[in-house]
Amino acid sequence: MGINRLLRGIAGTFVLISVLLAVTHSPWWLLLTAFVGLNLLQSAFSDWCPMITILQKIGFKKEVLPKT
Repeated sequence: MGINRLLRGIAGTFVLISVLLAVTHSPWWLLLTAFVGLNLLQSAFSDWCPMITILQKIGFKKEVLPKT
């Protein structure tokens, strides 16, 4: 599994867990959903994501796309 697919899986898991917690415990958990969304948005513009940095430190290699 590539690091980009892993990143999308982690983000999706965080969103689903926070929505579940918001429904069952407190709507304040939606702040976690907002944080994940804002992080994805900023990474689209800056090309930097903290989770990618963490995944690289634990051993995953960043995928290099071929030049076209």
